[in-house]
Amino acid sequence: MTKLYFIRHGKTEWNQQGRYQGAHGDSPLLATSLKEIDALATYLAPIPFAHAYVSPLPRAQATAQRLVAALPKPVALTTDERLREFDLGQMEGMKFSEVEARWPAQQDNFHRHPDRYDAALVGGESFPQVIARFKAAVHDYVTQFPRQNILVVSHGAALNAGVNGLLGLPLAHLKDKGGLSNTSTTILATADGEHYQLVQWNETGYLHKDHVDPTDTI
Repeated sequence: MTKLYFIRHGKTEWNQQGRYQGAHGDSPLLATSLKEIDALATYLAPIPFAHAYVSPLPRAQATAQRLVAALPKPVALTTDERLREFDLGQMEGMKFSEVEARWPAQQDNFHRHPDRYDAALVGGESFPQVIARFKAAVHDYVTQFPRQNILVVSHGAALNAGVNGLLGLPLAHLKDKGGLSNTSTTILATADGEHYQLVQWNETGYLHKDHVDPTDTI
């Protein structure tokens, strides 16, 4: 059985401000995120990873590099363009409130009704496009490292779409399980690289948070 451990990057300044970062925007990790990544490393320490993959965006790179460095055994880290966040077009860099004022239906559909989201309206990337590239990447990982543990560091929206795409959910139900928190762990297992089972969704217990800030989850 191959297990994939999907990690959302640590919380950033734009996350805290409620801004869309997307595939081209970025902002630094918060100081508190560094401690949370260390807590994640402690949680993952007992697991032997065959390889780690990460999005090229700086926030994911910083998360993955700190995480891998803190694991007890060396893990090779490879950057994969296919793990990049959604291209959100004109929405990138805008606050959620600004997008809601300008494209209320678009924002609602992006977060709650992916089957109705029209990426062309903002010059961005569609859910099927993100799912296709994400699934292709994971297929390559599983083929290369069968029956091993694989670490994947990516982004909230791309992970949500990609993981649920691997599980075979239709677009209308991609958001049924809710969002993924910063520095969270979601685990899938597969015996054949074609069929996936959900082992764990959005685990954050190791962060020991008393409450979840609305900006923690997308």
